[in-house]
Amino acid sequence: MLAINYSTFRNNLKDYCDEASDNNQTIIVTRKKAKSIVIMSLDNYNQLMKSARNAEYLAKLDRSMEQIKNGFGKVHEEKNL
Repeated sequence: MLAINYSTFRNNLKDYCDEASDNNQTIIVTRKKAKSIVIMSLDNYNQLMKSARNAEYLAKLDRSMEQIKNGFGKVHEEKNL
């Protein structure tokens, strides 16, 4: 992970974009009077989003299992199609 200021990033934009995309480097760009930002490759971003969705899904399953354990489940009759 690299941390650089905005001016350095702006002056070397192509190099830092290549570093993020080619070397899977995460780059933190700090700014004086604004919040910092993060630059990362699309592949890394997609992986991060997939992990977040998986964690959300697993948490939903955990909540469902807890509801079933506490007697809030329903039994449905099987329908023949």
